[in-house]
Amino acid sequence: MPPAVWHRGAVHSYRVSLAVGMLHPGTAPEAVLPAAADVARRHTTVEASDVGVVAGQARITVRYLATDDDAARAVAATVADGVAELAQVSNPRLTRRYGGRWYPADGWRPRG
Repeated sequence: MPPAVWHRGAVHSYRVSLAVGMLHPGTAPEAVLPAAADVARRHTTVEASDVGVVAGQARITVRYLATDDDAARAVAATVADGVAELAQVSNPRLTRRYGGRWYPADGWRPRG
């Protein structure tokens, strides 16, 4: 179970992960992950980005810093919106790192 209280002013690591489906016309597959990271980078420090295959579906993940869950949700929504301009997205997840583990950041749903 993650800790309930964090110190004010601390910065925490979050990940937004999105399944990527059909690309919109004119979108190159190799452009989606850098575009997602660039959208996040406009709002915060991006720690890493990655693409993988989970259950037969392409999934991108952008890891970034935020001061709290509200700020992290805003970045996650912006990333989801940016990727949705390039491809179909589904099954979004937002997680927050506590120690060495990742836990769901409750209450986040993408726009639209």
